[in-house]
Amino acid sequence: MPVVRIYYDDMERLIGASRDTIMGRLAMMGADIGKRAEEEYVDVEFFPDRPDLYSAEGVARAMQGFLGLKTGLVEYEVRQGPIVLQVEESVKSVRPIIGCAVVRGLSFTSEAIESLMGLQEDLHWGLGRNRRKVAIGVHDISRVTPPFRYFGEDPARKFVPLDYAEEMSMHEILEKHPKGKGYGHILKGCERYPLIVDANDQVLSFPPIINGELTSVTEETEDLFIDVTGMDGMVHKALNIVVTSLAERGGQIESVLVKRSEGDLVSPNLRPSSWTVSAAEANSLIGFDLSSQELAECLRRMRFGAVANGSEVEVLVPAYRADIMHSWDIFEDAAKAYGFDRLDARLPGTVTVGRAHPSELRKGEIREVMAGLGYLETMPFTLTNEKVHFQWMRRQGAGAVHVMHPISELHTILRTSLLSSLLEIFAMNQHHPLPQRIFAVGDVVIEKKTRMHLAAASIHSGADFSEIRSALDVVLRELAIAAEIVPSLDGALLPGRGGDLIASGRKIGCFGELHPLVLKSFGLEQPAVGLEIEWGVL
Repeated sequence: MPVVRIYYDDMERLIGASRDTIMGRLAMMGADIGKRAEEEYVDVEFFPDRPDLYSAEGVARAMQGFLGLKTGLVEYEVRQGPIVLQVEESVKSVRPIIGCAVVRGLSFTSEAIESLMGLQEDLHWGLGRNRRKVAIGVHDISRVTPPFRYFGEDPARKFVPLDYAEEMSMHEILEKHPKGKGYGHILKGCERYPLIVDANDQVLSFPPIINGELTSVTEETEDLFIDVTGMDGMVHKALNIVVTSLAERGGQIESVLVKRSEGDLVSPNLRPSSWTVSAAEANSLIGFDLSSQELAECLRRMRFGAVANGSEVEVLVPAYRADIMHSWDIFEDAAKAYGFDRLDARLPGTVTVGRAHPSELRKGEIREVMAGLGYLETMPFTLTNEKVHFQWMRRQGAGAVHVMHPISELHTILRTSLLSSLLEIFAMNQHHPLPQRIFAVGDVVIEKKTRMHLAAASIHSGADFSEIRSALDVVLRELAIAAEIVPSLDGALLPGRGGDLIASGRKIGCFGELHPLVLKSFGLEQPAVGLEIEWGVL
C-alpha cells in the first residue's frame, strides 16, 4: 500500500492545527501510522482505494474537513489558459489518451517536491498499473515554448533523458536507461513511440518512460506543465488529483486546449459529479441512525458537497475522488466522519464454539506433506487473466468465470488452476538462488463451481520428470489418493514427459516437465516441473 511521508512542520502549516491534534485523529480517518522520526516526519499508509490521499496536500485537505476546520466541497478555480497541445493521428494506436494542465505561482520547498514526486510514483502504481494505463509527466514550463505537440516518433529520435547528461535515442533509452529497462515492455511491438515536444521541437516527455532533462523541476520552479497519458478515462482522474494537490500549495490552475481529430478538449475538467443518496439506505448498511441532515453534515466533513432534501441527500463528489463508484462508497465516508469510536461496545448475543471445517483439516495435512518434501507455501491471487492463465500455459480458455467490470487488465477472470500462478511467482523471484520449490493449496472456479486444488512446482538446472514423479508418489500415498496415470496431452507439459491423473473415470490432475514455450512466456531460463491435483472431490 502507498506510504506517504508527512513532515510535521509542513503538515501543521497545510492543515492549520497542532501536531498532537492531527496525530490524535489521523488513524480514525483510515490511516495506518508507520515509522516516525520524532521531530521531523511520520510515515502514513493508506489503502490503495484513496489515491487522492497519496500526498501530504491530499491528506491535509481531508484532515481539515475531518477536524471540522474546513468542510464541504472544495471549489478550485480553473482559469482559461492560452496553451494548446495538438494530438496527431500517429500516436492514437500507441497511447491515445492525454490530459494536460498548467499550474502557476508555486513556491517549492524540498518537502513539496518530495511530496509531488511521491504522488506521481504512487499514482503510477495505484491508478496506472505500473504506467501501463496512466503515466504522469511534470515539467518546468519556463524552459519550453508552447504550443506543444503529442505524436508518434521514430525510435531513432534523440534527446537528453532526465538525470542524464548525454543524448540517447528513444530505442537506446529502452535498452540502457533504468526507467527504459523497467517500463520498456509497455511499448513492445510499437513501430513509433509517443513523444511530446514544444514549438522548437524540444522534447518535454517520452511517455510512459521518461521526461526530458530540459524540463526537470527544481526548487526555483514556479510554473508547471503537467501531462498525463494512458489508455482510458483514468488519465483524467489522475490529472485531477495532481492539479488539485498543487492547488493546495497555492498554485493557480490553468486549462490547456487539447486539439484532437475527434473534437477539442479543455483540460482539466474539475466539475463535481452529482449523486442522490438515501439516509435510510445508509443507516441500513452502516448500522447508525442518522437523519438526512446528520448524514449531510458527515459528508461535508469528508469534503463532499451535501444538502439534505427530505429523506435524501444531494451529494456533489469532488473531481479528485477516483474511488467513488457506488453510493456505498459515499456511506463508508459518512461512517468515518460519524466516528467508529462512537459505536457502543456490546457482548455477542450468542455464545458459540468453533471448529475447523473438514476441508481445512485436509489442507493442513497437505501442507504438512508438502513442507516435508521441502516445498514452501505461497498464496497466489484468486484473480488472473487469460493471457497468463491460458495463452502462456498453451491451454484452451474453457470454463473460466469472467469479472464483469475488471479494474485492471491483469485481473479479468477467476483462476481455474494454480500452476500458472506458481510460474508467475518464479518469474518474479529470479533474483533469488535456485533451487526454488513452492506449492499452493486453495480454491479454483471452473464453470461457476468452486473446486479445491493443490499445485506444486520446482525450478533449477536439474529439474526433471523423475523429481516431480517422486513428489507425486509421496502426495498420493500420504493422502491416500488412488489414481491411474496416463500420458498427458496438456499443452503446458512437454510431450512424453507428462502424465494425467484419472480417478473414478475423470481427470483429477496432471504432472510433468513444463514445455519450453511455457517457460519462455514467463521469462524463465531454467527447467521447471510441476503438478496439480483436484483433491476436494476425493
